[in-house]
Amino acid sequence: MILQQQWLLLAVECICICISSQSSLRRCVFQVTSQNYDKYTTAGNVIGSVQLCENTQCCVGYYLIVNGQPKVDVLACDMVEKSCPSATCKAQSHFNNRFLKCVCNADLCNGNITWTPESEEPLHTYSYSAGEILKMAVPLAVILLVMFIVIIAAKRRNLFKEKKENLQSSCDDYSLSSPCSCQTVKSSEIDFSQIELQQIVGQGHFATVFQGKYNGSVVAVKVLPADWKVKFTTEKGIFELPLMTHAGIVHFLGTGRKPNDNSCFIVLQFAEYGSLHSFLCKHTTSWMSSLKLCQSLSQGLSYLHSDLHSGDGHKPPVAHSDLSSSNVLVRADGTCVLCDFGCSTILRSRSERRCCQSHTTNTEGHAQLGTLHYTSPEILEGSVNLNSSGFLMQADVYALGLLLWEIWMRCSDLFEGGVVPQHLVPYELELGANVTLESLISYVSHKDERPSIPKHWELLPQGSALEELLADSWDCEPDARLTAHCVVDRLVSLRSSHSL
Repeated sequence: MILQQQWLLLAVECICICISSQSSLRRCVFQVTSQNYDKYTTAGNVIGSVQLCENTQCCVGYYLIVNGQPKVDVLACDMVEKSCPSATCKAQSHFNNRFLKCVCNADLCNGNITWTPESEEPLHTYSYSAGEILKMAVPLAVILLVMFIVIIAAKRRNLFKEKKENLQSSCDDYSLSSPCSCQTVKSSEIDFSQIELQQIVGQGHFATVFQGKYNGSVVAVKVLPADWKVKFTTEKGIFELPLMTHAGIVHFLGTGRKPNDNSCFIVLQFAEYGSLHSFLCKHTTSWMSSLKLCQSLSQGLSYLHSDLHSGDGHKPPVAHSDLSSSNVLVRADGTCVLCDFGCSTILRSRSERRCCQSHTTNTEGHAQLGTLHYTSPEILEGSVNLNSSGFLMQADVYALGLLLWEIWMRCSDLFEGGVVPQHLVPYELELGANVTLESLISYVSHKDERPSIPKHWELLPQGSALEELLADSWDCEPDARLTAHCVVDRLVSLRSSHSL
């Protein structure tokens, strides 16, 4: 009896210490489907239907809409710290009501979620009473285990904070607080009769690309129907920014209109190998040639993201917003150039947006999907901060990480003694050729999965550096990702230390 009392006093003392030192530990209702169970148990210790959060103060709920009704996918602690200003869990619909998400910042707040379909009263989905929660009493042994978990959680939070600080201190970030400058470099109008169209080399949703001749040179002519004038105007505006000439960005020659149907066209430098997607389908690469592709691609994106001043000229940062292997070209010298700026955004400072409203569109109020396979987790689930345009550049770096993986998966030197896999776009192997928005949200955002990295890369001299670079580019936490400039630095280091 005395021994039991001593153990009880010890447990009470430990609980008091735990409460005093970890008073901010969040409790969330835990109900997770089997396919997501292992992932979300890492967010905190699970005791019955309650989870103690290790990494965040936010509880989260995810739902898929099935036959007009919300079907719970995840009720748990959020995986990483995000903005959750509300104490109640009000579900927000995304992507034509196919997907719901809510986040909140109070204990067990995700156990009472409301959803209001269009033209209907609020529908209460899952609710847990205080009595039900009290039934989930925690034995003393489990409390002692929680104390251990809390210590581990504190260490993990410190490591995560350290990682963010290290990335921010070691990698330059581009300032958006530049003076008001709305200049563009006016391009000359090209007479369509001076262009000789030869053959179609590419066709997409917005445009058809022809190989042609102009002033005696082989060029690419991108023709957009009159219905897509907004895309044409956006892309033309990007190309006409001051200082928009760089080896990693496709060379712009001019624009015009076809007289017969009022469609618009853009004349560009011709890339002999076509798109990166087409190139990787037909060719494997050596280690050095793959680095050349990766480095030129990253340098182009770094330049696009840069805030540059030279004399009276100012190029503000630009987010591509639709980076994919179909929107990157490969030239005859084996280098990449960025193209297709129809979805791009000029990132102005607030003062610039006030004085340049007639010139450019800002990012407030929307975050559109680019090419689905390359869309970042935060844009897929709609959890971006729309008051800050920086998330667009972070989303570009996520897509850049996928492109680096795509290139290296066709590098013969990384599969020595084996067969180089056929070219696949990201997540095609895991989710199939016809990936859906719902399956991608579940795999990329909920499960925090990424394209498969071959196991044998761990044994290669450069393997750990490759895996670290990919992980730091497609991190689930946008603020923890590298900048494009940092990716370039890492690739330069790889080239100097692992020249095969």
